[in-house]
Amino acid sequence: MLDKNTNKFTLWVLAWPIFIELFLQFLLGAVDTLMVSRISDDAVAVVGFSNQLFQAMTTLFMTVASGAGILIAQKIGSHRTGDARTIGIMAVSATTIIGLACSVILFAMPEAIASVLQLPEHLLPLAGTYISIVGGGMILIAMMATMSTVIRNTGNTRGPMYVAIGMNIIHVIMNYGFIFGAFGFPQWGLTGVAISTVVSRLLAVLLLLYMFLRSFEYRIKWKEFGVFDRPLFGEILKIGWPLGINMSCWVFTQLIIYSFIATLGAAELAARTYMNTLESFCFLLGSSIAMAAQIQIAHLFGAGRIREAYRSAYRALGIGAIYVVVNAFILYVFGKQLLGLFTDDKTIVAIGASLLGMNLILQPGKMLNMALGNSLNAVGDTRFTMYISLGSMWLVATGLSYVLGIHMGWGLIGIYSCMIADEYLRGVLSFIRWRGQKHLRKAEQVEPVSHQARSMEPIPAQA
Repeated sequence: MLDKNTNKFTLWVLAWPIFIELFLQFLLGAVDTLMVSRISDDAVAVVGFSNQLFQAMTTLFMTVASGAGILIAQKIGSHRTGDARTIGIMAVSATTIIGLACSVILFAMPEAIASVLQLPEHLLPLAGTYISIVGGGMILIAMMATMSTVIRNTGNTRGPMYVAIGMNIIHVIMNYGFIFGAFGFPQWGLTGVAISTVVSRLLAVLLLLYMFLRSFEYRIKWKEFGVFDRPLFGEILKIGWPLGINMSCWVFTQLIIYSFIATLGAAELAARTYMNTLESFCFLLGSSIAMAAQIQIAHLFGAGRIREAYRSAYRALGIGAIYVVVNAFILYVFGKQLLGLFTDDKTIVAIGASLLGMNLILQPGKMLNMALGNSLNAVGDTRFTMYISLGSMWLVATGLSYVLGIHMGWGLIGIYSCMIADEYLRGVLSFIRWRGQKHLRKAEQVEPVSHQARSMEPIPAQA
């Protein structure tokens, strides 16, 4: 049975569909930004700001989804597919409820939330419209993210990729129609973009639900969505709550940093939004490799193949680092021209271009952090990544960003310097932790006899 699943969990087989899915998500964001820029730079600033808010809300349900994803890969690796199936069902049920609560909050008071987060006053009416519509569909984001996570961790990374392709095509067509009044669509501007986003996500949820119900050996029945296994849910939370805090740290610190940037002005906020789009392209391959490595290592760890799990992290790091450096260099060379595709405002282009060299420094640190951090999460060492996130993100990324960027007047350059320092600090600490092999050695000591034949060779003291 192990051999049957092994080919599904190789790094390349897992990574390339994830890359295509992430690329399409990036394309969706880039096309959104490009099309919305035809409305106004203010509209771009609102979309960028709102997306940070939505990411902050997603941490509430990704706590369950991420923990469930890791456990599913581990359970499949140890041939406990029944437990994996139950975990998937509970994860989707729980996150749907959380997503519904988020939808109600964002739909009910969008402008009040944006105002509290220091969005410039003249942008509040636009933000109110966009947040109420897209935020009102948070339940769709919850269902989509959780089902994609569950499906990917069963080894089927192609399914979510196909859904992403369809969602992107529909979204782009509807965006074009609503913004330019094409294909018989009304010219609704940012409101139309918001409606397009919700409709495309709804269709994606329906397709993912069809796949999810058939992701395990036995088809999931509707009545099973009420199932609750306390011990298994406890396992989800044991791995998931530190992951949730980790993600919360990142998203909320990014949201606070966005509020710092908002105080610098709408031009800086728009420039940061455009640069965020370009940076996402830089890290697409690196991110897909890191995500694939997490699934692979969790599967190997669950199967008792400890030595292979240890080495897989370094392999993913090496491959990913090459890709992100090459991509960052390409962006450094052509970044100014790419920024010019989004806006004609010379001030915004100049601000964005000033950050291109810093991005070249940022990306390798980001790859180090994500590859080794994901590896630690895959074997259940999620508390360590939580602790270093709490310290580094709040003190370095956020605290120092305010000191250098706002208090000392360095602006975006100061804020970016702190983001770079944060990525490298967490990356180095994760590398030291993984090299120490504490969690892996502990697992090897308690490994059942049935698995010892697969991991009798001791783990080397050094990489």
